[in-house]
Amino acid sequence: MATINPNYDKLAAGYLFPEIAQRTQAFLDAHPGVGVMRLGIGNTTEALPKSVVAGLHEAVDAMAHVDTYRGYADGGEGEPEMREALAKRYAKYGVNLDVEEVFVSDGAKSDSANIQSIFGLDNVVAVQDPAYPVYVDSNVIAGRTGESVEGQYEGIVYMPCTEENGFFPDLPGDKVDLIYICSPNNPTGGVATKEQLKGFVDYAREHQAVIFFDAAYAGYISDPEFPRSIYEVEGAKSCAIELNSFSKDIGFTGVRLGWSVVPMELTVDRAGPGKVNGLWNRRQNTFFNGASNIVQLGALSVFTEIGERECQEMISYYMANAKLIRSTLEDIGLTVFGGQHAPYLWLKTPHGMSSWDFFEKLLSETHVVGTPGSGFGPSGEGFFRLSSFGHREDIEDAVESIRRNLKL
Repeated sequence: MATINPNYDKLAAGYLFPEIAQRTQAFLDAHPGVGVMRLGIGNTTEALPKSVVAGLHEAVDAMAHVDTYRGYADGGEGEPEMREALAKRYAKYGVNLDVEEVFVSDGAKSDSANIQSIFGLDNVVAVQDPAYPVYVDSNVIAGRTGESVEGQYEGIVYMPCTEENGFFPDLPGDKVDLIYICSPNNPTGGVATKEQLKGFVDYAREHQAVIFFDAAYAGYISDPEFPRSIYEVEGAKSCAIELNSFSKDIGFTGVRLGWSVVPMELTVDRAGPGKVNGLWNRRQNTFFNGASNIVQLGALSVFTEIGERECQEMISYYMANAKLIRSTLEDIGLTVFGGQHAPYLWLKTPHGMSSWDFFEKLLSETHVVGTPGSGFGPSGEGFFRLSSFGHREDIEDAVESIRRNLKL
């Protein structure tokens, strides 16, 4: 008799964003004719940069001719041109990578979920909290946790990110094996300093742990003092895997393209240099035929001078939205974090209100949809995330509605 994977039944609730969509639809069904303004999911809204569109057209046209047609790549690691371009990008940060250490994928979310599959189920997992839900859920499904008890899974070490520690976690008090960190952080918008990352690198090297470093929002860092890659920290290549994406800095949320870096230097217990890289290579080639070659070749335009400029213009557009949202929220007396090196704003719910209660209040009074902080983990309770992704006129309408209608 066929059976299911029982670990799916451990998942404490529906995935956060479908839950938001269901509650929003219920509100709309109960209030015919009312529209809502969405500042919730981090979904980009602006048109792709012109250079990227031109690159995609060129890649499509190449597929129409037998002499330039491309089918499967030689492996699932990515087109050679894209891997080389990404390695050169890291060189700008002072990081030397071999092309064989770069793996192109369809996005950082899938890599974040899949990367844990090459590690043993007896590894103890530590997660920056609050955190992007896929970090926790993928480990629950894999079988590394017990049941959810009062919002926390047995077997996971939660590293609280609080107002007191500037929304960057302290080192685990006990020994852990796999560590998830995101900087700039989703959802809090906080960004780690080099000294903070060095603390985790030193910890990982001492305990033979592996850091999964999600840098999907690195393009939003405007201060050069903040590292854009964990490999800017000495020793990180021996203990860290980096995950990144084209979704937010060039608008590929729907087009889909990302990458991971698995250094040859990375070592774990009973696995010397090159072993983890080889396992990830095998995993990708076994389960994955590679990201779309059209998308990869089209995205090469982002590494040109004009492409870099157009991408920066897109980032600046969203960050101007963030500045508008933050200033409005502060003007009406709310406490707000983030929105300076990341497209997310992390606000403290007023009067100790729960995250989901504030969701309902914001929706009913202002018709604005946001994201309850508790959906990102236990330390997110009492906070709320707003996204700066949106058309400027829609952002202006949303913040004006909040200014006029939110009763504090």
